[in-house]
Amino acid sequence: MKHRAEKFLRLALENPSAEFRDGQWESIEQLLNRKRLLVVQRTGWGKSMVYFLATKLLRERGTGPTVLISPLLSLMRNQLDAARKIGVRACTINSTNTEEWDKIREDLELDRIDVLVISPERLSNDDFFKNIMSNITGNVGLFVVDEAHCISDWGHDFRPDYRRIVRILRILPHNVPVLATTATANDRVVRDIRSQLGDDIILQRGPLVRKSLSLQNIDMPSAAARMSWIAENIPDLPGSGIVYTLTQRDAERLAEWLRFKGIDTEAYHAGLSNKIKEKLEMGLLKNEIKALIATVALGMGFDKPDLGFVIHFQRPASVVHYYQQVGRAGRSLDDAYGILLHGEEDDKIADFFIRSSFPPQSQVSEILKVLAEAENGLSTVEIQKFLNISSNCIKKAIKFLTVESPAPIVKIDRKWRLTAAASSYKIDSSYVKTITDIRLKEQKQMDLYMKHRGCLMAFLQAALDDPNVERCGKCRNCNPSSMISDIYDENLANEASLFLRKSYQRISPRKRWPRGANISKEETAEEGRALSLWRDSGWGDMVASGKYDAGRFSDELVFACMEMIRVWSPRPFPKWVTCVPSLNRPHLVPDFAARVANGLGVPFVPCVKKVRKNRQQKEMENSYHQVKNLDGVFIVSDLCRREECLLIDDVIDSGWTFTVISALLRRAGCSAVYPMALARNSSRMD
Repeated sequence: MKHRAEKFLRLALENPSAEFRDGQWESIEQLLNRKRLLVVQRTGWGKSMVYFLATKLLRERGTGPTVLISPLLSLMRNQLDAARKIGVRACTINSTNTEEWDKIREDLELDRIDVLVISPERLSNDDFFKNIMSNITGNVGLFVVDEAHCISDWGHDFRPDYRRIVRILRILPHNVPVLATTATANDRVVRDIRSQLGDDIILQRGPLVRKSLSLQNIDMPSAAARMSWIAENIPDLPGSGIVYTLTQRDAERLAEWLRFKGIDTEAYHAGLSNKIKEKLEMGLLKNEIKALIATVALGMGFDKPDLGFVIHFQRPASVVHYYQQVGRAGRSLDDAYGILLHGEEDDKIADFFIRSSFPPQSQVSEILKVLAEAENGLSTVEIQKFLNISSNCIKKAIKFLTVESPAPIVKIDRKWRLTAAASSYKIDSSYVKTITDIRLKEQKQMDLYMKHRGCLMAFLQAALDDPNVERCGKCRNCNPSSMISDIYDENLANEASLFLRKSYQRISPRKRWPRGANISKEETAEEGRALSLWRDSGWGDMVASGKYDAGRFSDELVFACMEMIRVWSPRPFPKWVTCVPSLNRPHLVPDFAARVANGLGVPFVPCVKKVRKNRQQKEMENSYHQVKNLDGVFIVSDLCRREECLLIDDVIDSGWTFTVISALLRRAGCSAVYPMALARNSSRMD
């Protein structure tokens, strides 16, 4: 049997002399013997080869198809390509191929599919579970959970939908072999996975050292300095690679900067369509671009064996995050680089993600209360009408509640309703505190890694509880002479700083009111611009200082906005300027708008009046409440002109204030309205 497995291995790798790595055949053999197995092996070891070869051999014995739970569509694409090389017929059911579902269902019934790849989120879909999963549960030949650390509440990348996997395991026949794989599980996570998958699960663990990687840490707090260093050094790094950022905003901005410096890069993040992401992945796989500037959306399972480097623009939140991401590099190379940069914003971003991991009890209680008062249940959108809670927070809370056991809510006919468990339900606060404390400790451990003076690879191994810790001999601390200089070009950093000050933000006009009605073309604003991101390097800090410290925006900001307008060059060009009024700071924005108008050589006309005090828009968490909060607040006087105008505010949050006032100005006869803000609060524009 091993000889036959080796034949398929060589076919898959297109290498007639390929041999199994330590532990690969042993893992396959355990699955052929219908065991439950947890494989913890380094990135690039070949965990996918284990389950595809096991599938091939089990199918030859006449078993049913393999069900593979895979967390990312990018991972699915890599897996499907690998399967085809050894003649394994694999397919996936996901949100991007709904037109293929009926054919896939038919092929499953006729036993034409060897591997069905699905995301854990698909398990929450009632139609999928009733029409597909329930029909094949009794015929599953192998059940695989890839990136199994996600199944653990303690894992670094916990996803609530992974809890549903445990429930499926309980209804599978006991003799179905189960494989869980991960590269990033310390002892604590391993214990938790074993407790959920069964005490009889066999642990197969190998060394995590990556001998091809040259690791290096560079403390460089300024974003402009890091941008300078990356632009100077990326062209000389081998092959192509990935630069990881913590936010979508930074991915977009860094990619734009590097393109500005003549380096072929693209941004990759969850905000892009699947078609665009797939195109970018192929561009990197074919070495058609130097680097993808990516968030964690390009992470688990992305497999490019000859990736020459992984750079982190900011420090990840944990060692396991870092090990997994840097492990994308150098899988088939003798030498590759893993370079970790540290910025002043790292802790702030990590704290935000840690603190927002769980829904607060107050929000959960509010959601349960409005559902209790709704006779026929409420949809997620309808809940927003009753609660001043953001759409994202409502969705996160609902997902959390649906995977609790017993769940206090259930979805019936597209509406959420309470179950009997709701009457006594409360979030386990001690559980939330325990996990939050663990993640804060992991964040501190990452800080220690930045400052570590011993072997960097050995530090990562020890942090992941690898029993085979060894010095790598290649990192900065083991071999300082081989490292890249950590000095950046100050002139290039100054250029990057100027670039940041010209990272103008587009303000896309709203097209629909919250209750679903279209905003007519006769009332819609034109595309606008914001000078900066709130409190961001560049102009953002100066805007915040002018608003809250000086009480007046500087002339430097006036000149910056005039330059932005020149570059923006709206057509037809505005013939006059007005502004969004405030009762709290009645002179702040009008003073600034008047100076901009003077600089442009057009009149300032304060025709928008605030006639009713309302709560600040930043206190309103979703579109329903943001628009409701503006009802009857503004009027437009007879001073309004018919020509095109520039509508100025200091900070744009949701964008609804601009939308409402633009509609009022258009109704009053203004031919076009161009919104302009000093800063955009990016977290409120989702």
